[in-house]
Amino acid sequence: MRLLILSGLALLAACQSEPAPVPLTPEQSAALKPADARLAGLYEQSCKSCHTARDTGAPLTGDRTMWDPRWAKGMPALVRSAVGGLGGMPAGGQCFSCTPADHEALIRFMAAR
Repeated sequence: MRLLILSGLALLAACQSEPAPVPLTPEQSAALKPADARLAGLYEQSCKSCHTARDTGAPLTGDRTMWDPRWAKGMPALVRSAVGGLGGMPAGGQCFSCTPADHEALIRFMAAR
């Protein structure tokens, strides 16, 4: 009986949680773009070339399987990484006109949030 109750609770919890993220292909990632025209321009010139190519090591835009572990670090840490550079990403992510708010919006978009 106890096992039946625990199984029922596990099923109920599974029904209420978010579906598991699925990896995107580079083609699916490349098809995404921000709805805001200004942000889309910044993304196109500064982020897209690396964040839609798997061999760059950058997390693919829209791929929560790649972004969720980074997202868990919190937005301040992600913005610091974008502004200061991290790994193969240059400081500022090559976005010389981006403000901290722009970086935050671009990160939210790429992380599918």
